[in-house]
Amino acid sequence: MNVPFVDLKVQYAQLKKEILAELEKVCENTAFVLGPFVKNFENAFAQFLGVHHVIGVNSGTSAVQLALKAVIEPGDEVITTPNTFIATTEAITAAGGTIKFVDIREDTYTMDPDALKATITPRTRAVVPVHLYGQPADMEPILEIARRHHLYVVEDAAQAHGARYRMKKGKEKIEESMNGEWVMCGTMGDAAAFSFYPGKNLGAYGEAGAVVTNSDQIAELIRKYRDHGAKEKYVHEFEGYNMRMEGFQGAVLNVKLKYLNQWNEARRQHARYYHELLQEVEGVIPPRERENAYHVYHLYVIRVKDREGLQQHLARNGIATGFHYKYPLHLQKAYAHLGYRKGDFPVTEKVMQEVISLPMYPELTREQVEFVVKSIREFLRK
Repeated sequence: MNVPFVDLKVQYAQLKKEILAELEKVCENTAFVLGPFVKNFENAFAQFLGVHHVIGVNSGTSAVQLALKAVIEPGDEVITTPNTFIATTEAITAAGGTIKFVDIREDTYTMDPDALKATITPRTRAVVPVHLYGQPADMEPILEIARRHHLYVVEDAAQAHGARYRMKKGKEKIEESMNGEWVMCGTMGDAAAFSFYPGKNLGAYGEAGAVVTNSDQIAELIRKYRDHGAKEKYVHEFEGYNMRMEGFQGAVLNVKLKYLNQWNEARRQHARYYHELLQEVEGVIPPRERENAYHVYHLYVIRVKDREGLQQHLARNGIATGFHYKYPLHLQKAYAHLGYRKGDFPVTEKVMQEVISLPMYPELTREQVEFVVKSIREFLRK
């Protein structure tokens, strides 16, 4: 049996008629950059999330950069975790910020609020919690800490389309509408960044992203930044960027958005089946869903001691896997100048030596899940 890591072809086959009809409309209207198809998606995604503003851009990396650009000044410290894709930190640098890392919780792999509290300095201006693998970061304490220190919160929701978090009690300066309610990831901070890279839970057919915010001021800034600093054509208030979403991507995303809840529930069903089959497999640590979280399983990530050996064994059985991520950012050559050393973030370093991502996509079958787990059992028995 062949089990791909993700299968975009099978999804396209199901949506082909709808997708091609919308792409033909883009061509007929020559609405190739921004335009009505992007606007339609922005409106639909804003309604889906329950936010005031969605601003379509050309990638998730650009979305993080522009969200930060709207709230920080050059040299401001921005705190995030070292177990994320480098796009998070590239965006901090591109926005003019200085990267500071904090460790994670071992059970959920997301930012440790206690570590955040201990890392804030007078130069800190913003926090970027990452909703990793589809699991929401523990936002309530993060928001409390940020508000107490007058920090901006920019959520990295690149892997969390449709993920939800439940506020337990609510605190001063946290909106009352959140208290005790399920809240969409991407709507809790001052702004949030989504990626629509093709393999995401909501994926475009190329690069695309969006900034989400309830702030009119932040939204206006980002709309200018994405389009050369212009509010209207040829009238430039400052130097901006060429980070506009293409019409084709807006059209594709608008079609696929209708299926996002259905696809997320399918992912959750696959995760439950993985959980069930892996429950008594010695040597495997399956992912844990926080009790006040609705995990959307962009990735299904387990931990084992010999992940390279397991990957090789699964590959021989026709099963594709991935490492998300193989090396923590604070130990990467790209960030040697920050001065971090091995041992600075022990939880991140431990976890990232053991994580391996198993096949996960809505169209996965029970037989494929069973075959993956059977192959894992074979490897661990050896």
